[in-house]
Amino acid sequence: MKNTLLIILLIIALAMVVLGIMNGMIPPILTGLGFVVIAWLIYRIREV
Repeated sequence: MKNTLLIILLIIALAMVVLGIMNGMIPPILTGLGFVVIAWLIYRIREV
């Protein structure tokens, strides 16, 4: 279940960063980076 969540978060993050860069918008890029951080935290918690 957590692997699926991580994959979905990373796909959404990648899409938001790419769309933000293509359209020159900062907020979607920051949100995408936030999703990457959330995915990383979930991954780290799962290891403990």
